[in-house]
Formats: sequence, C-alpha cells, structure tokens
Amino acid sequence: MSEKNLDKKIIDIFREKEKVNIGYIVAGYPSVDFTKQFLQNLDNTALDMLEIGIPYSDPLADGKLISHASFLASEAGVTTDTVFDLLTEVKNDISKPLIFLIYYNLIFAYGIDEFIKKCCEANIKGIIIPDLPYEEAFEMSEKLRENNIALIPLVSVTSGNRMRKIISQGDGFIYAIGSLGVTGSKQVDLPRLESFINEIREVSDLPVSLGFGIKTNDNVNTMRKYADGVIVGTSIVEFTQKNDVDYVIQKINELFK
Repeated sequence: MSEKNLDKKIIDIFREKEKVNIGYIVAGYPSVDFTKQFLQNLDNTALDMLEIGIPYSDPLADGKLISHASFLASEAGVTTDTVFDLLTEVKNDISKPLIFLIYYNLIFAYGIDEFIKKCCEANIKGIIIPDLPYEEAFEMSEKLRENNIALIPLVSVTSGNRMRKIISQGDGFIYAIGSLGVTGSKQVDLPRLESFINEIREVSDLPVSLGFGIKTNDNVNTMRKYADGVIVGTSIVEFTQKNDVDYVIQKINELFK
C-alpha cells in the first residue's frame, strides 16, 4: 500500500487546487460492501473530497432519489456505528478528506462527545449538519474545532441577513445551496447565483462550493466559473444504483472532466 497523507485538511485542498471536485454518496447504499470498495478506490476518482451521508429516516434536505437510498440503507440495518466501523477499517486506504453529512438527531442520540471521538478515529475532516440552526450550533462548532474537524456551514439564496451569522460558526468551506428546494432541484438563474456567491464573499474569506441541482458535466463546468468547488450528489447516488464500482468511478471521472 502506498503512503497516504491522512492528515490533509479540507482547507489544504482548496489552497492546492484552482477548482475542487466534491462528491456525495449514501453510506451503505446499495450495500455496505459497495461503499467499502468505493472508498478503497476513492483515490482513483476525480473527486478531491467526499461527502458521506449517514442514513436517516427523515432527511429533510434530500430529494427523492437520495431519500430513497437513505431509506433502503436504513432498512438494511446500516447505522451510525456501521458507518464508523467501515470507515475505521478503510481509513488507511484513503488520502482524500472525508466529510459527514448527518442530521443532528443522529448526533444527539449518539452523544456529541462520543460522536466526535469516533469521527477522529475514522479520520473525518468535516461535518455538514443540515438541520442544526445557527442559534444551537455553538457547542458543536467549538468541540469540532478543538478536534480539528470543520463544521461546514450551509447557506442558501434565502439566507439573507442570517448569512453572516451562519458563516461565523463555519470552517473548511462554505456550502452554497444553488437551488430553492431539496437536493436535485432546479438551480436559480445564473445572474442570481452570481449575486449570491458575491454576497457570500463579502462576508467570508472561506472557499465557496456550490451544490444542489448540479447533475451534468456542463453544469459542473458552468458552476466552476462562479465557485471554488462544485458538489454533485444526486447524479453520483444514481450511478451507485448499478452496484458497480468501476462504472461509478468512470461516470464520476466523466462528470468532473
């Protein structure tokens, strides 16, 4: 096994690369074995970092396809512990930063301190929590910062005056939601998107990555004109339905070429 840089942080990737490619998968979908094989081959993909969704019964930010994948993984018995065990097993095979996308109820049920401890053991570099409001995020952000894990803030075109506050808790990069709906929704028009990104840059020096509604290579190349990173979720989860790691890698590499 080649030497891996297991200590590389999210912000280091943005410093090294002009544009950053970020993907998303649902842990345990379509199977735990598929997720394991994909993670072991992550370094063969065009992705610079990977978001891993932990299955949850009520994924409010996710569109139909990702919600269904999450439901199927949950029904198959994939739990937070399943994901931690898997990541701990394969972490030495991965040099690219891993990010959890997880709903706060799962963290709360697990116990914040124990959850963060397990994240450190699994070499998680960042966490996105869609249902954690700014007013309740301070404890989480402080504890994550103490453990060198980035709390990645989510802001949308509707965040308005709350944007500065939301971003103030964040590290790593800013996740800019480019649509008015859940994952897989149609994006807002490009002039509004450009204005939105400019608004973010006025209040933060963190890199900005665009997600939601980015599905094709054309979408990716268009969004690269506006943001430092591009996030694709729904299309990649759709690729994983084939349960074929080589196929998924090929499609990801075509998506981000």
